Amino acid sequence: MRPGGGISPSSVAQQRIRQLEQKLRFRGLIGRDANEVAQLNFVHDKQQNLCRSTSSFIIQVYGAIQRLKRDLKNLHAFALELSRDFQHQYKNSLYQVLTAVQKIQLQNEALQTFQTKAFDLKQSLQEVNERYQQEKQKRKILHNSLIDFLLISDDPEGTGYRVYNAAESQDTVFADVAPLLTSLLDGYNVCIMAYGQTGSGKTYTMLGPQSEDDVTLSTEDEPELGIIPRATEEVFRLISEKPPGSHWVEVSVVEVYNNEIFDLLAKDSCGRVFGVKRDVVTTKEGKSDVPLLTYETVENALEFLQLVDKGLQLRVKHPTLVHAHSSRSHLVVTLTITTKAVSADSFAPLWTDEQPSQKLSKELFCTFPQQMKDDKLIFPSRASSPAQFESVEKLKHIKTKLQLVDLAGSECVGMSGVTGVALRETSFINRSLSALSDVLGAIAEQRSHIPYRNSKLTHLLQDSIGGNAKLLVMLCISPCQKYLAESLQSLGFGTRARQVQRGQVKKRNLPVSSKSK
Repeated sequence: MRPGGGISPSSVAQQRIRQLEQKLRFRGLIGRDANEVAQLNFVHDKQQNLCRSTSSFIIQVYGAIQRLKRDLKNLHAFALELSRDFQHQYKNSLYQVLTAVQKIQLQNEALQTFQTKAFDLKQSLQEVNERYQQEKQKRKILHNSLIDFLLISDDPEGTGYRVYNAAESQDTVFADVAPLLTSLLDGYNVCIMAYGQTGSGKTYTMLGPQSEDDVTLSTEDEPELGIIPRATEEVFRLISEKPPGSHWVEVSVVEVYNNEIFDLLAKDSCGRVFGVKRDVVTTKEGKSDVPLLTYETVENALEFLQLVDKGLQLRVKHPTLVHAHSSRSHLVVTLTITTKAVSADSFAPLWTDEQPSQKLSKELFCTFPQQMKDDKLIFPSRASSPAQFESVEKLKHIKTKLQLVDLAGSECVGMSGVTGVALRETSFINRSLSALSDVLGAIAEQRSHIPYRNSKLTHLLQDSIGGNAKLLVMLCISPCQKYLAESLQSLGFGTRARQVQRGQVKKRNLPVSSKSK
């Protein structure tokens, strides 16, 4: 109905439609029976319900399609946004990859530059190392030259020896001896011995003070220590400056008594030390050796001194009119230093064009310039290093020896008043010292035969006085007027020793074999 009370056209149309439907239904039902009419009404109602259901379903499907359209639109927008983000991230990642590649290229160039510099540095280091080895050789040459010219400044007359007065200390004496020990680690054998009449201070010079009741070495009175304990401390100090484990030290202690060699470190079945007689032989290489000699490994000076103390307890002593505690044997303490992993540049060069000279000393004898040619000093060369051998690179271990010798004192029987066993001891002492003098004289005169075997002492010391070592003799002289003859005899020995001129030394080959203790 309209607001003015009239009927709207749509309402009229709907009524007209219902009227027409009723006429059609009526016409369709005319002539039909009631069952058929009821059936048609049922079908009509069913179709109406189906139409309503279909319409409702279509409406739902339409709503679902609208929602799908909205979701598809949202999905499309999300895909566009994702594509834009992916492109942005791709560009960033590509930029980062290109940047990393550039950095790698730069690093590779830097690495190549570094490798080039490292190679140049390696070559430079090799050149420096070669120069270092050459300088080390020169250092050894200069060091040994320094030893040969030791105390020249205190020897204006060129006599080649140094005289120490009674007021000079053990420190002063050892300061002149110490440089020899560096030569020991440079590959030279070194021997230091004290020679003189009985009671002149040889044992004090070599060992230090000893009480009448106790012959052991004491380190409490350090300023009075002798050459043997001081030399040992210096050797271990020098070894401590070397690479750990590159050196080790073995010690033997023997005495030569009545021309027999006794091993003072040999032990019985109970472990007690007692002197065992040994023999000295000449090896096929022409060197002296004592088979079955006891060698003890030591790691410091204290262990060494303890072993020497044991040996001193067994050393033969006998009172005389000259000395109440006269040593009746020659004491020889040997430190054998084994060096492993040596190379050809580890030792001093072999000297071939000069004549070596050895000077002796308490009075301390040393070499000095012998000639002048064209206003240049011609220096005597030192003993060739025993470690200079052919094919030295093939050797694994090299041995050098430091022999420290406290000789028994020479005696005049008339003054010492010895008889019986002591007289026999004196005879053997004097004969062995005379044999030592003969050997030095034969070397000085360059005889073809050197009488090393005339005495067990000279045979034992053959390697030390026969050309393969640096030999230093400390002459101990008594200041008493009544011992003038003995003092002159000692000086005569020193004069003969100072005349030694060593010839060229044969190359040695000393591979170390294991030693049974």
